[in-house]
Amino acid sequence: MTFVDMDVGKYLSRIGLTAPRKPDLELLRSVHIHHLLSVPFENLTVHSGGRVQLDLPLLYDKIVNQRRGGFCYENNSMFSWLLTKLGFDLRLVSGQVKNAITECYGPPFDHLIVMVTLEGRRWLCDVGFGTAGFTVPLSLDTEDVQEEGHRVYRIREAAGMRFLEWQKEENNGADGDWTQIYKFTLEPRRLENFTEMCNYHQTSPSSIFFCKSFCTTLKPGGRLTYIGHKLNTITFPTEATGGVVETTTRELKDEEIPGILAEKFGIVLKSPLIPKDEAITPPPVMY
Repeated sequence: MTFVDMDVGKYLSRIGLTAPRKPDLELLRSVHIHHLLSVPFENLTVHSGGRVQLDLPLLYDKIVNQRRGGFCYENNSMFSWLLTKLGFDLRLVSGQVKNAITECYGPPFDHLIVMVTLEGRRWLCDVGFGTAGFTVPLSLDTEDVQEEGHRVYRIREAAGMRFLEWQKEENNGADGDWTQIYKFTLEPRRLENFTEMCNYHQTSPSSIFFCKSFCTTLKPGGRLTYIGHKLNTITFPTEATGGVVETTTRELKDEEIPGILAEKFGIVLKSPLIPKDEAITPPPVMY
């Protein structure tokens, strides 16, 4: 595809922001959380007869013009392009997600993440993850607990790797039980380095993206997730919920799904979706 430049104003409007300010931490946090609230993490292209290609103009058209979302390679590559246009210094890095179902890490280049360097400090950014994702950038210069609302995260370094961990929907301080989300290094990567794994996730029975059709987005006070034939609504802890996370599940019929995607996520597919929610096959190679 012939390369076209980004319309920064149109992209910012897509995520509910106006004219950019100077590239500081306040802007970085604002763009990060607005992206999560506006651009779903989804793989519906894979389950509606399409194919994801790591071509920036194609991704820009999909996410900005068609108002779709994407998985990590799409959302984070577009996010990094936007940040570059806004004047931020960054690099793409590679992560390996720990699958909550198989308990295995994915292969190298399993996950695309963004590291921003700002005024001598390093920040981990990720707008291409699901339920366990953080809402504002995390500091890479500390192993201390980092609080985000009712959640806590930390980035631990060991054996040349960094491990992103959380305590799920709890906050029990530094001595609580930590669960690994993904591991990564800070070695700079290029978008084309992720092409093979992008294809893998669209074809492998060991990938959640192939086995399950889903779309999820952060909402003020919670998260909304479509998967297979279900719509899950998560409400974060408040006084009204008694300080606990509430989850409700609605079963969906095939004919209801397009309407749900349009109404709840703003997504209208060009081709029919084939809902899918199959078991993930453990990979033959363990990482």
